Amino acid sequence: MPDFVSCPDARFDPCDALADALAGALADAGLASDIRGMRPMADTGLAHTHVRLARDTIDWVARLPKQSQMGLPAEENLAYQAACFARAGPSGHTPALHGVLPPSAALPRGGLLVSAVRGRPARLPEDLPAIAEALAAIHGLEVPAEEDRAPLRSPADPWRAMREEVAQQAQWLGHASLSREARAQIEQELAALPERLPPGPGTAPRLISFDAHPGNFLITDSGRAVLVDLEKCRYGLPGFDLAHATLYTSTTWDLHSRAVLSLEEVAGFYDRWRSTAGLAGDTASLLACRRAMWLWSLTWCAKWRAQHGRARDAEAAGEDWSAELSDDALVAHVRDRVDHYLAPATIDRVSRELLDLRLALDA
Repeated sequence: MPDFVSCPDARFDPCDALADALAGALADAGLASDIRGMRPMADTGLAHTHVRLARDTIDWVARLPKQSQMGLPAEENLAYQAACFARAGPSGHTPALHGVLPPSAALPRGGLLVSAVRGRPARLPEDLPAIAEALAAIHGLEVPAEEDRAPLRSPADPWRAMREEVAQQAQWLGHASLSREARAQIEQELAALPERLPPGPGTAPRLISFDAHPGNFLITDSGRAVLVDLEKCRYGLPGFDLAHATLYTSTTWDLHSRAVLSLEEVAGFYDRWRSTAGLAGDTASLLACRRAMWLWSLTWCAKWRAQHGRARDAEAAGEDWSAELSDDALVAHVRDRVDHYLAPATIDRVSRELLDLRLALDA
């Protein structure tokens, strides 16, 4: 979901605890002198609260974590996210990082300060070429030597790491109140994942977002796509990002950019990325990554369904999908999407698309 869509009617109450905490953190960091005002932004994501900071020059956005999707303690989570913005910044398609607010009693998970992006939510399919170009720019960045990639994840075998992550989330399938048919369908798709990818084009690790669904992009007046949510970057397979940008479970997630893409539109997106990135990607590997990313999304849905009813973590440490952390309207939206994606008819739809897409890409 888009991170920087403002909420024009939202204002801080003068006694709002979050406003006081943020003002204090900015003062402590020596970053308060040119802040002219604060405005909370719409609650559109499960991982952050966003506050727009008005400045005389370019406005900033304070990204205040609700949790760590990477399962990290507060300080490590901030360091990881800061590294995501710093590494992706040279692409020209991400917000600039301006500061880090360390965790405190008032802000238990701290925060990041990034440039506010003036733009509109992505519209599909018309903005697919711009999204493909943005991802190509990120994937085309120079990859550091292995010893310099920390703190970002950089598994020796990105495919195996993805399989393990999907398998870990799949442990929640038995706790998600799935229908018998849906459970069987997902298990069948999991079994279809290859043990390893054949060596060849597209299997070398690159910097990837791992959260490249269209709702995380804003489109500037010049038509440039900007990826605004970077907390899960890693060195992995670009095919995961390409899948996340165009899967049915991604393009129908966000209210602002919701669309159902045709096979021709998806194939055109892949072709645009190939021609722009100058990176090879054979069809078999790209489709394997697409299936894996879809299964990652499905198993995440199962995990969220099983966990969102829990009370929020009082220690504010690590991963936390409690519905208490988000507005009721956002939770209702997520529940609707999760129910839809875990329905047998939807699973069958995406499975059939995977088969049909092979022909479209080869053509």
